[in-house]
Amino acid sequence: MDNKLSKDAYGGVAGKDYVPYISGGSKKSGGNAAVLTIGIVLAALFAASTAYSGMKSGLTVAAGIPGSIIGSALIAAFAKQKGILGKSLIQGMSSGGESIASGMIFVLPAIILIGSKASFLEGFVVGVGGVLFGIAIASLVHNYLIVEEHGELMYPESMAISETLVASEAAGESLKYMGIGFGISGVITIITGSFLNAVNNVISYVNESFYKWRFQVEVNPLLLGIGFIVGMEVSLTMFAGSILSNFGILPLIGYFSDLAKGDVTVWNNPGVAINAMKVSDIAGSYVKYIGAGMMLSGGLIGAVKLIPTIIFSIKETLNAKSSNNEDSSSVTNLILLCGIIVGLIAGFLVSGGNILMAVTASVLSLFLSLLFVIVSGRLTGTIGTSNLPVSGMTIASLVLVTFLFVVMKWTNPESNRSLLLFGTFIVTAIATAGGYCQSQKVAFIIGGDKNEMQKYFAIAGIVGVVVVTGTILLLSNQLAMTGDNVPFALPQANLMATLTAGIISGKLPWVMIIFGVIMGIVLFFLNLPIMTVAIGFYLPISTTSIILVGALIRSLVERTSTSEKEKEVKVSNGISLSSGLVAGGSIIGLIGIILQVSGVIKGSEPSGFAASNGMAIMILVILVVATIIPIITSKAKDAN
Repeated sequence: MDNKLSKDAYGGVAGKDYVPYISGGSKKSGGNAAVLTIGIVLAALFAASTAYSGMKSGLTVAAGIPGSIIGSALIAAFAKQKGILGKSLIQGMSSGGESIASGMIFVLPAIILIGSKASFLEGFVVGVGGVLFGIAIASLVHNYLIVEEHGELMYPESMAISETLVASEAAGESLKYMGIGFGISGVITIITGSFLNAVNNVISYVNESFYKWRFQVEVNPLLLGIGFIVGMEVSLTMFAGSILSNFGILPLIGYFSDLAKGDVTVWNNPGVAINAMKVSDIAGSYVKYIGAGMMLSGGLIGAVKLIPTIIFSIKETLNAKSSNNEDSSSVTNLILLCGIIVGLIAGFLVSGGNILMAVTASVLSLFLSLLFVIVSGRLTGTIGTSNLPVSGMTIASLVLVTFLFVVMKWTNPESNRSLLLFGTFIVTAIATAGGYCQSQKVAFIIGGDKNEMQKYFAIAGIVGVVVVTGTILLLSNQLAMTGDNVPFALPQANLMATLTAGIISGKLPWVMIIFGVIMGIVLFFLNLPIMTVAIGFYLPISTTSIILVGALIRSLVERTSTSEKEKEVKVSNGISLSSGLVAGGSIIGLIGIILQVSGVIKGSEPSGFAASNGMAIMILVILVVATIIPIITSKAKDAN
């Protein structure tokens, strides 16, 4: 058997005629107790890691490739007889945990941000309903998306995962770099983070005089790793948004605020006079809402641009020959039924006894989920899950559900809480569908059993819901923090909270929101990525600057390579090392917080030189050098 995919895997033949990598007779099972156990552990790890890192940076990293690398090593150790089919299931389960986190963190934390609370039971039931509904609807269109559109829908990330699985004998090398990254990130996180907090890790320069501005760099290996993975274009675009925010809009507002009368106060903070605002006041009370308007316009424009895709997807789905009864299996129908039932139960649970709200909001949520799940599956085939516009589809859905609440006069804070829980169902279904379709395409290419992948992915999704809900509730005190240097930026969840609470209460600062929307429209006319710029505008510059450092390291690695082969190997190892940085920073950081909450360790504050910018700069230099050296030095011999 060749250690590469055939050219037919990329198209050229009809899907029904494609011969998978593992072929010959009936489908073989890739699962057993060992594979299931490994998959559950990785689903939990990637769910926790993605929840932590996503709430911190506003970006998430797909788990398919790192999941396949780690899975290859674990299969070799504990379930060697299951081979590549077992590895396929494990990468699917890894994607399952990560996908749920990539969705739920956009909306569920918003409940905390509006000053309310959600119970674990509510988060669990809403999340599981979204998982089951998303899987079931995506399963109903499996034949159309995966088989009939083979070669038309390329599923780029699925093909990359499949190639990784086929070349899995090289996993030991990739695993080595992931281990190096995990170690680097773990040590720095322990020193600077919630374990010891012995030294300062934020380089900060703030000017409060005539021209107010702020520049900061958070020396965080997790964020640096994300920057290496997403590359220069995304990182630089986000950083441009931060430059506009901190060196353009903020000083401009500061200039006019100095001209205000002494008795005029900040619109949402009567204790602060306009002409006495500091940089943090301007950022929190004004710039933040302009950024929310930019993200709103990006989401709505993205949703409008999806209308042709929605129409085409539904039309093709209805016209597709679903006479292949294998796509309407009893398991799929059962999952769909369970998804609808759990979704309705969740609707009644979160509606606080309001039967009319439970019925109408549940039906609307199910309908919107149905539309966007199909779109999510199709878009995954075009651009992959990493670029899936989940936030845009969620914003469009939430705006519609919010208007329903306003029309029905459900406008108290408790109704806003219920609204966000309905939104959590929708976003979970959308994100689940993308990860599920990507994993099913891998199973199709490799030769796995789609029904087996469906069951294993569903288990991983439920595990992901448990872990993500628990993580959000565990971090609730930190998520609710405001002011400078907040632990978690939560750009998407902040937008959802601002948008829904503002529309329901009628107290949205529309001038700033509309100004942000206009800026988004200008970016659209300039053909620039609105949401990427907007997230950079909204995030602290300390976050986008270290992400840019990661991208600069990748650019250096690419430019110092002497051949395409060497560059390919270096970047591949760099991505593996960066995946380790992300995993190490998020997992070790989360463990530190758990130990703090449980009272095992107590927080402290650095002092003296350890609290200075000089110390943070030293840590940054150490991090950059420790990241670059393994990538640069190991490559030459690998490329030979």
